[in-house]
Amino acid sequence: MTLSQFVNLVTVCDSVTLMTHKVFVYGTLKRNEPNHHWLTNPDHGSGKFLAEGTTKSKYPLIIGTKYNIPFLLHSPGDGHHVRGEVYEVDDTMLSKLDILEDHPNYYVREIDDIVIKLDSHEEIVKCWVYFLKNFRPELLSKQQFENYSSSGSHGLRYLERSKRDPNDNYYPQVKK
Repeated sequence: MTLSQFVNLVTVCDSVTLMTHKVFVYGTLKRNEPNHHWLTNPDHGSGKFLAEGTTKSKYPLIIGTKYNIPFLLHSPGDGHHVRGEVYEVDDTMLSKLDILEDHPNYYVREIDDIVIKLDSHEEIVKCWVYFLKNFRPELLSKQQFENYSSSGSHGLRYLERSKRDPNDNYYPQVKK
């Protein structure tokens, strides 16, 4: 093996080992949604769309706060089999997503089962999912969605962080 071939092999191996995390996104990170640019920005690392998927368990997907933020409430068995997208991301991208989701202070990232369709069969993959765990119980009485879109018929358009009051702490509106 030549040095050039070895360097190419190491480069290929490095890029394979860096892409080690599968993440399920259900809200503003999906394609055609306001925060999708986080997954496509090379400064944030690498993110690659793999497949559409649904949660194996049912969860409540709600829209809350005056900023119309989608939340996946950690209440297994309630709600819907939530539809979203599965991405493969590297360590850098996962750390950037943790910053966006304020993990572990706000959302909590956990591994969960996601059902994806490949050709004519279904497969269950383990993915990181960002849940709101310590939420206010009254959030369970809000309208629950199977699929999120900021421009959906609900009329609750997401307000991006850059347009919010930076001094507004909305966490108490949704967290215990």
